[in-house]
Order: sequence, then structure tokens, then C-alpha cells
Amino acid sequence: MNSDRGVFRRRTQARLWVCFVAVVAFSAFTLAGARAASVETLEIVTKSGVQVFSVEIATTEEEKEKGLMFRKELADGKGMLFDFSPEQEVSMWMKNTYISLDMIFIRADGRILRIAENTEPLSTRIIPSRGLAKGVLEVIAGTAKKYGIEPGDRVAYPLFDGR
Repeated sequence: MNSDRGVFRRRTQARLWVCFVAVVAFSAFTLAGARAASVETLEIVTKSGVQVFSVEIATTEEEKEKGLMFRKELADGKGMLFDFSPEQEVSMWMKNTYISLDMIFIRADGRILRIAENTEPLSTRIIPSRGLAKGVLEVIAGTAKKYGIEPGDRVAYPLFDGR
């Protein structure tokens, strides 16, 4: 009888150990896949009013390289802001990006330099800023047209000088 208890105890301990290892492995996997970028509010002042977006901020090289790759959807009013400080010529692409986007290239003073609308998903075609940009805002395709966002409009966010 004592030997049965010992076997039962060892099996129970082994099961608990396996569960513990599984939970730790799952947690590590989940945290590794979690978005490292912070989420903040950004405003665009257009002729028709102020549009507010909730954006993930990509500042590290890893965050900028991954961007919105592998996402299957992006809600209206959401996006990702890429910090390319200091202001520079910027090139983007849509490799491994499954959703069409509007890419809004923003100068250091917060003015929109250029908008690449309705980008082609999964394309490796280079999308240039065509001038110096400090940031790029990626939003779901059709956003610029929907809200009347145009080159020259002002982006209000601490990254930009706002002069």
C-alpha cells in the first residue's frame, strides 16, 4: 500500500512538473511574440477637422523591421508610427504584410510630406518618401481619402517639432 502511495505521489509530481514546464514555455512564447511597441494617441489636423488615431510606436530596429507584417486586420483609427529620427530619406515595402495600407510620410516639423495610398499587400516594391521624413504613419488603406488627409496637413505628436 505504501508503494502505491509512493508511485501515485511520483506520478502526481511528474504531472505537476510537466504542467509547470508547459506554462513557463507558453508564457515565454507569448511574451516573445508580444508587441514591444507602446500604444499612444496621435492627431492629424486636416481641413475638415482633427482626426485622432491610436498608434503603436515602432522605435527599435526590430519593431521597424517587423512593422505590421503578418497582421490579418487593422481597425479604423488604429495604426503604427515609425520613428526614423533624425529626418532622412525613408523607404518602405509591404513584404509579409497581408493588408493594404496608406503610408503617410511626415517631416520633422509635423507636416505630411507624401501619402502612398492603397499599397499592394505582400509586395517587395520600394515605396519611397520622396523627401526627408522623420516618421511614417501606417493606417488601413482608404483612411487618407476617408478623412481628407493630404500632404501639408499637420501631425500632432511629440516626435515632431510642430513649428
